[in-house]
Amino acid sequence: MQERQKTLIVIAGPTAIGKTALAIEIAQHYQTEIISADSRQFFKEMSIGTAKPHPIELAAAKHHFIGSHSIHDEINVGNFEKEALEKINELFKTHDVLVMVGGSGLYINAVLYGFDEIPKADEKLREKLNQKLKTEGIISLQNQLEILDPTYYQEVDIHNPQRVIRALEVCIATGKPFSSFRKTTLKNRPFNSILIGLDMEREKLYDRINQRVDLMMQQGLLDEVKSLEKYQHLNALKTVGYSEIFNYLNGEWTLEQAIDKIKQNTRNFAKRQLTWFRKNKDIIWLNPTDPTVLQKIATQLHELSQKRS
Repeated sequence: MQERQKTLIVIAGPTAIGKTALAIEIAQHYQTEIISADSRQFFKEMSIGTAKPHPIELAAAKHHFIGSHSIHDEINVGNFEKEALEKINELFKTHDVLVMVGGSGLYINAVLYGFDEIPKADEKLREKLNQKLKTEGIISLQNQLEILDPTYYQEVDIHNPQRVIRALEVCIATGKPFSSFRKTTLKNRPFNSILIGLDMEREKLYDRINQRVDLMMQQGLLDEVKSLEKYQHLNALKTVGYSEIFNYLNGEWTLEQAIDKIKQNTRNFAKRQLTWFRKNKDIIWLNPTDPTVLQKIATQLHELSQKRS
């Protein structure tokens, strides 16, 4: 008897669009589990500012890679590819369908297609770039990245110094753009995949982002960031929602300015996420507010099984 083909349903898209809710709905429908591919939600110390699923949501379907690491750990796309594939292979022993969800395009691509071995960092070069960050600020690094790798500049969260510095290290050390280290020969995976991209009218998405930031403040984002103040030098915390509040705590901005900046930077981040995902020709675009979205995914799954049988 032929073994049933395993399928990974991937839900991708910009922040605040409703990926978590849909992933849970799919997981419940197929009685399966969820792999998170959100590089900010890996960290157990960061919950409110990363919009980590609520305990009720986590109880509704089993999630993996939520709060799985500490801000003191170094996790990169290579680690994640290895760990996620191990978990996926383990879960496919008891499930025919799994769900992966997230807005980190690089991490999703690593699982689906593989990722080139990126050259290791030159410590002296990294030190030099970190020094430049301190003396000249992130804008000078952003400008340098735009010149050396305009493709990656359009996709990366340019407010995350860790990502910008890592890309610059590779560009400078190899003389090649960081974006060129993407698989030219795709790795074959022992499972099928369906890649669903979520999108909606830009105005509605931006409204959802603004509302989410207001909700985060109500939920205690300020206290969460205060509790992490002494770790603000860590790369994990140099990200939207945290950097802006640190600027407030350090006396650089008012709280109102920090909140406005979080909204603005999150909207820009969402735009970059969409830029990244739109380049992928495998994506099937759906609107999360469409009442037939689950039915459409089921149809895709059925058509894929018919093709493979």
